[in-house]
Amino acid sequence: MKEGMKSAKTILIRCPNWVGDIVMATPAFDCLRNGFPESKLVACIRKYAFGIIEDGPWFDEVIACNDKTFFEWLKTVNRIRKVQPDMAILFPNSVRSWLEAKLGQAGRIYGYRRNLRKLFLTGGPEPVRTPEGIRAVPMLDYYLELCRYLGLKIPDDPKPRLFISDHLRQTAERRLESYGITPKDQVIGLNPGASFGSSKCWPPENFAGLAERLEKELKCKILLFAGPGEEDIAGNIVNKSRASIVNTAPDRIDLAHLKPLVERCDVLVTNDTGPRHYAVAFDVPVVVLMGPTNPLYTAANLDRTRVIREEMECSPCHKKICPTDHRCMRAITPEKVFTHVKNLLLEYPRNS
Repeated sequence: MKEGMKSAKTILIRCPNWVGDIVMATPAFDCLRNGFPESKLVACIRKYAFGIIEDGPWFDEVIACNDKTFFEWLKTVNRIRKVQPDMAILFPNSVRSWLEAKLGQAGRIYGYRRNLRKLFLTGGPEPVRTPEGIRAVPMLDYYLELCRYLGLKIPDDPKPRLFISDHLRQTAERRLESYGITPKDQVIGLNPGASFGSSKCWPPENFAGLAERLEKELKCKILLFAGPGEEDIAGNIVNKSRASIVNTAPDRIDLAHLKPLVERCDVLVTNDTGPRHYAVAFDVPVVVLMGPTNPLYTAANLDRTRVIREEMECSPCHKKICPTDHRCMRAITPEKVFTHVKNLLLEYPRNS
């Protein structure tokens, strides 16, 4: 452990911003909790994401990081000041996250030495660079490398994990019962949205056709997930499909209540977005439909994951909206997805 760290009474942990990144950071949260058992760990995280880390063992306090406007940003700085951190550990790579911690009067600030902030950090690892730029590595390993720099013990087989309270679980059981889903039913979850942007989304008509075939051939229940702003996507799928789809969109399921619903699925079919990482955390087999993003960033804990990706000359582009014909996602056929779902059900029967 770096000199002086053991004396830190309060450590601010600036969490990642995206849902999937937060889940992939949970092994690093474990390292920090185990490495600083006597310190007060304070998570600074987007308010919408509180439910992801809810009920976890990592943090003694959670404060909101709302910095979309200058006024909200100042409020975040004031929240940081109030906890009086001796040290801050930054998971985002932005200069803004460093400035929040600095103005929040954190004593020592650690993070990846990237961008202009590398001149001001107390310390942190350098990303691996190649002639083409920074090397893409699994985000789970990327976050753990920050812990390794701090001198913390890294687990031999790190894996994301999430936690569900008894209250959340009971609420989910009542909700599933209201949907007509019994404990004996086979459940396939469909997650057709992506807060990143439409470029990550498989066409609604493909989800609709897949649902029909799943219901007809597997006699399963179809549970359709939709986050805020994805209600139209869910409605479009329901309208295009003859399957009896349980559309959760009207219930506005938040990120906390989503956890036990994903855990209940026998298989989840999803775009490359946050809920795929929920599935990994709960050992739920998952089929990931990937187009514009680089698979190397999520290439960890893939034993129960099947990534379907058609290589294109323009991918990975990481653009939020496809400027052409969305060929990378349209090339993925419902038939191929169905085959993967069926194989996962055979390979990993529930409770295996």
